[in-house]
Amino acid sequence: MAAFFQALLQHSFLQHALLAGLLVSISCGIVGTYVVTRRITYLAGGIAHCVLGGMGFARYMQVVHEWTFFTPMLGALLAALLAAFIIGWVNMKAKERIDTVISAFWGMGMAIGILFIAKTPGYGEDLMSYLFGNILLVSQRDLLAIAGLDLFIAATALLFHKQFVAVCFDEEFARLRGINTQFFYFLMLALTALTVVLMVSIVGIVMVIVMLTLPAAIAGRFCLRMGSMMALAAGLCALFTFGGLALSYAPDLPAGASIIVLTGVSYLLSLLFKKR
Repeated sequence: MAAFFQALLQHSFLQHALLAGLLVSISCGIVGTYVVTRRITYLAGGIAHCVLGGMGFARYMQVVHEWTFFTPMLGALLAALLAAFIIGWVNMKAKERIDTVISAFWGMGMAIGILFIAKTPGYGEDLMSYLFGNILLVSQRDLLAIAGLDLFIAATALLFHKQFVAVCFDEEFARLRGINTQFFYFLMLALTALTVVLMVSIVGIVMVIVMLTLPAAIAGRFCLRMGSMMALAAGLCALFTFGGLALSYAPDLPAGASIIVLTGVSYLLSLLFKKR
C-alpha cells in the first residue's frame, strides 16, 4: 500500500486514474440511485452493450471512409442515447416487458459492434480495451469530458429531483398530480445512457453495470432518503475505485477488474446486514 501512495505522488497516469474514478462516482451515485430505485438495473447492461455497436461503427467510418470527426466516444454516445430512447418507447407504447426489449438490444448491440470491428482493417486488437476498459489510460481530455457530463447530470438531477423521485416510487400517483411521467422517464433513461458512456473508458462495457448499480444498492440498505442514498453511493463508488487501484498496484493486476471485485465483495458483505 505504501508503494501505491509513493507512485501516486510520482506518476500522472495514476493521478488521472484516481481523479477519473472520483468524477465518475458523482454520476454513478446520482443515476445509480434512480436506476436501483426504479428497478431498471438491467437497462444499464443493455445500453452498455449497445455502446459497442456505436463504437464499432464509428471506428469503421473513421478508418474506411475517413470520417475523422466521428470518434468512438461520439459513436458510443449516439448509440447509448438511441438505445435508451428506443427501449423506453417500445416499453411504453408497445407494452412489451422491458427485460425482453433490453435482451434484444443487448445481443444486437454486441453483434453489430463485432461485425463492424471485424470489417475495420487493423482494428480487432482494440476490442478488449472497449470490453474491459483501462482506467490507467485516462487522459486530461477524458477528465474534462467526464467533468462536463458530471455537471450536466448533477444539474439536471438537482433541477428535477422531485419529479424523478415521484416517477421512481409511484408513477401513477405522479401522473395524477400532473407530472409528465413519460418525459421524465425518458430523461432518466438519457441520464443513464450518458453515465454508461462516461464509464466505458473507465471500467469497460462488461463491467459498467456493476459500478452503476452495486454502490447504489449497498447505499439503499442503509439510507431512508434518496438524497442521502445518492451521497453514500457516490462515496462508496469513489472508495471502491481508490481501493481497487491501491490493491492492484503492487501485484500488477488489472485495475478495472480489481475495482469490480472489491465492489462485488462489498455488496455481498452488505447483505449480512439487515436492511433498514
